[in-house]
Amino acid sequence: MAAEFERWAEEAYRTALEIAQAGGLTAGRLFVVGASTSEVLGSRIGTAGATDVAAALFGGLQRFRDETGIYVAYQCCEHLNRALVVEREAMERYRLEPVTVVPVPKAGGAMASYAYRKLPDAVMVEEIAAHAGLDIGETMIGMHLRKVAVPYRPALRFIGEARVNAAYTRPKLIGGARAVYIIEEDEANATKACE
Repeated sequence: MAAEFERWAEEAYRTALEIAQAGGLTAGRLFVVGASTSEVLGSRIGTAGATDVAAALFGGLQRFRDETGIYVAYQCCEHLNRALVVEREAMERYRLEPVTVVPVPKAGGAMASYAYRKLPDAVMVEEIAAHAGLDIGETMIGMHLRKVAVPYRPALRFIGEARVNAAYTRPKLIGGARAVYIIEEDEANATKACE
């Protein structure tokens, strides 16, 4: 089993890194993770939560956090209205509203419960608008992504038995038929000449 835990940690790390690179994330951005440890083990979501699986995934995701400077937010289950575990630094930077609750495996989920106990200066918040996210086991992270979400299909489609889904976000394209989204070189030079 130890080899599986190491593999899952590495897979979580690599997949998070791949998504962040695809979305062009830089240090200080928010990355939401929803993870069903039950699904990783091949059981139905919410039925067989496992702290040891959570520890493995957390190890890979914390490595991702340490190397990239991207904040990782851990989504709880629906029993806590999908509240999130974040570092206080992220809460303050993004002016997130804290809530008072302590996630436990049966109300919050094994992953969020583990993250709450291991993250430096962990706090709970009700909602975020993340720049990208990783969903391990179809936990439905979409409510915590910024508009507009761009579905992303990572190279790795499963971690353990859990299906992997992901997305990154982009700014809204606004305007109408005359709107321009990319400045062509000639237009950029013409704009500079007008200044």
